Amino acid sequence: MVKFSKELEAQLIPEWKEAFVNYCQLKKQVKKIKISRKPKPASLYPIPHDPDFGRSLFDPVRKLARTFSDKLFSSSEKPEIIQVRRRKSSEDGDDVEEIYQTELVQLFSEEDEVKVFFAKLDEELNKVNQFHKSKETEFVGRGEILKKQLDILAELKQILSDRKKRSLSGSNSQRSFSSSARNSDFSAGSPGELSETQSETSRTDEIIDALERNGVSFINSATRHKTKGGKPKMSLRVDIPDAVAGADGGGARSIATATSVLWEELVNNPRSGGGDFINRKKIQCAEKMIRKAFVELYKGLGLLKTYSSLNMIAFTKILKKFDKVSGQQASSSYLKVVKRSQFTSSDKVVRLMDEVESIFTKHFANNDRKKAMKFLRPHQQKDSHLVTFFVGLFTGCFVSLFSIYIILAHLSGIFTSGAQVSYLETVYPVFSVFALLSLHMFMYGCNLFMWKSTRINYTFIFEFAPSTALRYRDAFLMGTTFMTSVVAAMVIHLILRAAGFSANEVDTIPGILLLIFICVLICPFDTFYRPTRFCFIRILRNIVCSPFYKVLMVDFFMADQLTSQIPLLRHIESTACYFMAQSFRTHEYNTCKNGRIYRELAYLISFSPYFWRAMQCIRRWWDESNTDHLVNMGKYVSAMVAAGVRITYARESTTGWLAVVLVSSVVATLYQLYWDFVKDWGLLNPKSKNAWLRDDLVLKNKNIYYLSIALNLVLRVAWIETIVRFRVNPVQSHLLDFLLASLEVIRRGHWNFYRVENEHLNNVGHFRAVKTVPLPFRDMDSDD
Repeated sequence: MVKFSKELEAQLIPEWKEAFVNYCQLKKQVKKIKISRKPKPASLYPIPHDPDFGRSLFDPVRKLARTFSDKLFSSSEKPEIIQVRRRKSSEDGDDVEEIYQTELVQLFSEEDEVKVFFAKLDEELNKVNQFHKSKETEFVGRGEILKKQLDILAELKQILSDRKKRSLSGSNSQRSFSSSARNSDFSAGSPGELSETQSETSRTDEIIDALERNGVSFINSATRHKTKGGKPKMSLRVDIPDAVAGADGGGARSIATATSVLWEELVNNPRSGGGDFINRKKIQCAEKMIRKAFVELYKGLGLLKTYSSLNMIAFTKILKKFDKVSGQQASSSYLKVVKRSQFTSSDKVVRLMDEVESIFTKHFANNDRKKAMKFLRPHQQKDSHLVTFFVGLFTGCFVSLFSIYIILAHLSGIFTSGAQVSYLETVYPVFSVFALLSLHMFMYGCNLFMWKSTRINYTFIFEFAPSTALRYRDAFLMGTTFMTSVVAAMVIHLILRAAGFSANEVDTIPGILLLIFICVLICPFDTFYRPTRFCFIRILRNIVCSPFYKVLMVDFFMADQLTSQIPLLRHIESTACYFMAQSFRTHEYNTCKNGRIYRELAYLISFSPYFWRAMQCIRRWWDESNTDHLVNMGKYVSAMVAAGVRITYARESTTGWLAVVLVSSVVATLYQLYWDFVKDWGLLNPKSKNAWLRDDLVLKNKNIYYLSIALNLVLRVAWIETIVRFRVNPVQSHLLDFLLASLEVIRRGHWNFYRVENEHLNNVGHFRAVKTVPLPFRDMDSDD
């Protein structure tokens, strides 16, 4: 049977962990009471006692009478052992909070320990009540804002529908008018322009009237005037009333203020040319934003409901333990107070959940409740034992095939004979691309496993859909399947070469494998993890076009992965040149290496990941006005310079370039190490209670963090090999390059865990368990 403490740890909301009742602390206090009730050990020198002394013939009679008396009066009501008082406190004068305080009515033998227990119990009850009340107020405020915005959206939809009907009837009238004008020698131009201007003005007034009917006021609406052409000229901004925006004490208002300028643009920018003043695309965009906000609100309400039930169970369990240890019946009195407290007695959450369900079903699911529940309560993926079986199967196949490949490679003399250099220069880089991708996928699977084991909510951090998010078993399956296919292709390639097949035909095998990989990646059918594949393609698009897309956590996280895959990108360059120059037919591997364009592209490819990441930093600084992003951009610029200098030094090994390599690489490495440890991991805090770490740690063993710091430091200085050059022949050179590239991928996978851990702890510190969704209407000050 699983202990409740472990069950509670597994079911609680990670971001709200500190707000839950501290069950373990209360349990320790109950153990202290139990220890204090144990009888003291007997004296070392007991007083001799005569067994017959002090006994009486009436002792059995007295014992029987005492037993009968206890049974006779056991059903009578026992006096209260504790008394829980409730008082109201108001710190700010507006917000009134209920504080519970317990007093012992009956004396206990271990009175001090019992007082401490109930004091801590009161503290936990007050904490739970206050947190529940604050979140309940926040979600109720969000609900009021969403209902208001939904009403406005309904009005605009109605206007759009009515305008469409009028335009259809107006077009028929216009055709009739034009026909009569031609017959009467009238010019149709002037009346048409006048009608257009009047229609546009009436649409604007119609929209403003509709919004004002819903309680939305417009700043400077009285000063509207027209341009010389007669068109309306306005500077209007939607202003959500304070009574609605401030209903949550600031939580929901922050949602309203952090929104897009969709409706400001809708009102301030009248139509130009043939465009519509209100078009269906804007309406659909607004509807999508409000729908997503309702989904997040429902999710938050569900989490708060779970929060209440788990805390109620925790209070019940701990009070029963106290009754069992103390031999008293104090739980009933205290549980009555708990049931009357705010977090259990309030029904606002349940009523709001029912209201959200009905609203969502009516407005976003065409009155189809089943469809609405698919959005509001998406099904969680279940672990499949079949996936585990195939992971084990492909792992075994990979090990077997790799052993066969090593034997065949040794027999064919690929890694020892100088005559086989062309294999390493042409075919081997192609296979290295797949090997590095497989290793990165395996490391990501390890990340997913560790995040799940340590209760890090990575799906919330990356904003993945729970129903389609990749699990660690799936990542391992993809990695092992991919690597098994690659090694199988390498074995087949060597066997065919040894069998005497034409080199032109055999060397197309890597190209066929690459083509299959691309086809699987872009396959439009719902198979082979289509949501994950398309998400990956979309993220790559956002990275390449970094300045033009808003940067999310998953975007810059993936861009950081690319900075560790520069050798892979260089291999892709070699592979593209290998097939485009048809080197698999001529077997002239120097065709690409000696080309000027190929050599210049090496700089561009090495710079690209750092450049994309720097552009993301600029975009984030532009959106958030946080100068830390500009400082972070400097880190990638320094890495870009160091990478370019090392490429130049590899071609021109002079003393001058060696000095430049040392200076640029040392500066970039120190920059990167500082950002890794202090910013990305949140470590090296000299004032932390955990020496040179941080106050909150997910892993219990602190030594792991110190070892991780040392490991990251060692792997960050792997560039020293480019200066020392531990190489004897081309075979060792290629193998060492592959080893260093693999170590960088391993370092990145190791870095990933602590980066997401730090982000998770930031969410925990601010109790962020629900996403903030921008809304189409926003609250703006009149002086903005």
